[in-house]
Amino acid sequence: MLTPLDIHNKEFKRSIRGYDADEVDEFLDEIIKDYEKLYKENLNLKEQVENFQENINRYRELEDTLHNTLILAQQTAEEVKKNAEKEAELIIKNAHQKGEQIIFDAQQKILDLQEEYRSLQKTVQQFKAQFKGFLLAQLELVEDEKKEYVEPKTGDTLVVTKGN
Repeated sequence: MLTPLDIHNKEFKRSIRGYDADEVDEFLDEIIKDYEKLYKENLNLKEQVENFQENINRYRELEDTLHNTLILAQQTAEEVKKNAEKEAELIIKNAHQKGEQIIFDAQQKILDLQEEYRSLQKTVQQFKAQFKGFLLAQLELVEDEKKEYVEPKTGDTLVVTKGN
């Protein structure tokens, strides 16, 4: 590619019927200015293209990073959700087990209380029977005392015998 300096240093051979050298030089000077301007603009545009390409590459890397981060966040969210579900299931299972244990303990206590109640009823029945026996024995003693006691008649001697 020609540079503005190449155009500036270009020499043409002179011929008899050639162009006016001053006019050609003036025109070449204009071409040099325009070409130099275009050349610099082209360099600037190439730099801009490179910068834009670098930015595009950076943005693509950023996009890839964000994409990977999003995927990782989704995976993490899924894992957290699964762990939470497992933990919830475990809590529910433990609650059911504790509830069943409480019910079992309550039923066992009821059975124990029923057994104790029956035992107390039996003790009350035994006490009633013993007390009844005691009262009957006392009544019998009183009856026996009545039988053995004879009213003295006037002038009789009083005889008292004890029963065994």
